[in-house]
Amino acid sequence: MHVVIIGNGIAGATAARHIRKLSDCRITMISDECRQPFSRTALMYVFMGQLKLESTYLYEEWFWEKNRIARVQARVREVNPAARNITLNDGEVISWDKLIIATGSRPAQTGVPGENLPGVQHLYHLHDLDTLNRMCRGVKQAVVVGGGLTGIELVEMLLSKGIKVTFLVRETGFMSRQLTKEESDMAGRIIREHGVELRTGAHLREIRGNSRVESVITDDGTEIPCELAGITIGVTPETGFLAGTGIETATGVLVDEYLQTSARDVYAAGDCAELRTPAPARRAVEPLWYTARAMGETVARNVCGYPAPYHQGIWHNAARFFDTEYQIYGQVPATTPPGVRSLYWEHASRKKSVRVNYDLATGAVTGFQTMGIRYRQQVCEHWIDTGTHISDALNNLSKANFDPEFYRRHESEIVSLFQQYLSEKS
Repeated sequence: MHVVIIGNGIAGATAARHIRKLSDCRITMISDECRQPFSRTALMYVFMGQLKLESTYLYEEWFWEKNRIARVQARVREVNPAARNITLNDGEVISWDKLIIATGSRPAQTGVPGENLPGVQHLYHLHDLDTLNRMCRGVKQAVVVGGGLTGIELVEMLLSKGIKVTFLVRETGFMSRQLTKEESDMAGRIIREHGVELRTGAHLREIRGNSRVESVITDDGTEIPCELAGITIGVTPETGFLAGTGIETATGVLVDEYLQTSARDVYAAGDCAELRTPAPARRAVEPLWYTARAMGETVARNVCGYPAPYHQGIWHNAARFFDTEYQIYGQVPATTPPGVRSLYWEHASRKKSVRVNYDLATGAVTGFQTMGIRYRQQVCEHWIDTGTHISDALNNLSKANFDPEFYRRHESEIVSLFQQYLSEKS
């Protein structure tokens, strides 16, 4: 059996690795970005000089050879499910018995005038890093548009080069659609403390310039001079090459619980996959590293004849806002839903916080969110999965903490405050 994987990101690479664990079939992994799979989340550290690109490679060169995983650097021009083959940009035709589409995402477009000017910068692909390195030379002022995690990464990257940054966020606060108000406000303070001009409620209307970017215009007519405009307004699944194939797509490639598409023996995983029936309170497309890795492992089992439905599991994510770490486990929406109570503690420094959500009817914990404090994923997810009562979780809260040695611990203060809140409501 020949398994062809289009895409060598974390979903494609994980699928290849687990297919090899489960079978002796032939594996070919194709990507037009680069031959060596790398960690996309580490690109910012390469740009800032903290890592070499080779340090971001998922595995060393010998790994692919030892495991007989062929890698092809080329663009897929056509997919033919009926003939069970693909055509590369150079005309080569490759046949397959099973096909996995793991093409990831591409940066979303703004649709505003001037978005194709030189100096308009995205941050997703490896070539974006090369372009950014060239475009940054001599730049003194930049504008970054988009208030998500990629946006704050790009802001930090530009600051590392001594570039003044104005950060435009459409929402009322930084990540205010994902973070509760207190955490959003905290992130905003941290951003501003690092010298960033954060403008919330600001919408991009136009990018101006002649031979390259000279300024951006917001919806209220404000003109902000700049020599570089970073666009980080999100991503969209990379599915355009599937037009006319008969493989059903919506926002992404539509897949069932086994990650199979509408075409026989064709699967999809990672950022490009869209679940037909997502779990409650979860999105059909979840462009996250953790999700892509889990999908890669699941799709490998299905391709190799060991049927395994994909479970979205308990939501979790982790990120950094400069030197402040952020973690979320379970359900902690920006607006607390009816029937759920949210307990919140914030340190006097206003740079650390812990939030615990629980169900009012049962007392079962439903979510944890921390900033500036590290909690163990296994502990938090176990408590959520088993419906641990809020009182039991608080009595054992120190078990969740995994801050490094010599970090100051705050469990006693947190638990005391939360217990006070509970007694007031009892």
